[in-house]
Amino acid sequence: MSKPHVLLGVTGCIAAYKAAEVLRALQKRGAEVRVVMTRQAAEFVGPATFRALADAPVGVGGFDDPQDAIPHIRAAEWADLLLVAPCTANVAAKLAHGIADDLLTSTALACTAPIMVAPAMNVHMYEAAATQANLAVLRERGVHVLDAESGYLACGEAGPGRLPEPAAVADAVLALLEGNGAGGDLAGRRVLVTAGPTVESVDAVRFLSNRSSGKMGYAVAEAAAARGADVTLVSGPVALDAPSGVHRVAVGTADEMLAAARAAFDGADVAVFAAAVADRRPARPVERKLKKGADDAALAAIELEPTPDVLATLAAGKQPGQFVVGFAAETDDVAANAARKLEAKGADMVVANDVSDGKAFGADDNEALLVTAAGVEPLPPMAKRALADVILDRAVAALAAG
Repeated sequence: MSKPHVLLGVTGCIAAYKAAEVLRALQKRGAEVRVVMTRQAAEFVGPATFRALADAPVGVGGFDDPQDAIPHIRAAEWADLLLVAPCTANVAAKLAHGIADDLLTSTALACTAPIMVAPAMNVHMYEAAATQANLAVLRERGVHVLDAESGYLACGEAGPGRLPEPAAVADAVLALLEGNGAGGDLAGRRVLVTAGPTVESVDAVRFLSNRSSGKMGYAVAEAAAARGADVTLVSGPVALDAPSGVHRVAVGTADEMLAAARAAFDGADVAVFAAAVADRRPARPVERKLKKGADDAALAAIELEPTPDVLATLAAGKQPGQFVVGFAAETDDVAANAARKLEAKGADMVVANDVSDGKAFGADDNEALLVTAAGVEPLPPMAKRALADVILDRAVAALAAG
């Protein structure tokens, strides 16, 4: 088969130097890469660098080639996928509003192939309402938006705004290319994913919950959609946007999550229960606020009762041909506890995480064990999006084996 064509758009921020690493990571995965840069990007990394790495001409800024009056059309037609990495707030705004005032944005507007953007910028610029609204518009239009990672930024501040690691970006590109259209290995399959925490009310203002960010479940949903699946994502309250092409059902309590997951489970070929469902809830929640002083006795002795076990309840009705995955967040004896959970819950595989010392929850990467009846498979540290594809690889193999 011919190499997939990835058109790499580079915009003007300090993360532009990482675009060279993204290019190399894509080449290592078998892609042919060409580059289009904004003039601002060329202030950070010269086009000669990309020309040498890609062994191809590099388009910069405007329409300066007298031999080609329509380079944006030719580039758009060549691409199997357009990747903008890094994508500045300015270019994200242009893409969201159809502004085509340079070679890169004109190419994007003319591009009918899938588009992926990897934002990178200062934390306050990334979190600004305008930027988040523009990224939401892009997602709604089918653009695949990679979440910026958190960490120490070039400006000296810390928070979300970092370009994901080049290998993770390249993995996401190849997963999207492999899953695009009828050729995806989950095409025609239905995938159910649960994600995030559940919340159980104590009174009108207080509730019991947990530290789940939902990132792992959302990564699985995104990966499954990229591989062609029809995905239902049942999500507790999280600060994440629904991945492109995914049907999200928002829930709050464990009862609500069970009901929503049950509705999708029977028709699912793969069910991935990544949500952190609260194990207990107040037995008698009250509708008003419990007040200190007046309600000290009630606040000091909140009686708890079990919540429904979503994974065990639905896995008990698993049909032949379904593949069910559970998650285990453990602080000690991780493999042993996950093996017990595998048997007790009736899952086909349990993904076990060591969450001691604050690991896993809220992070962008993970180090997991895959536990099945055949044994324990330790995995190296990797981005949650990459782990999502490993999980789905196992599911695809199980479905193929019947």
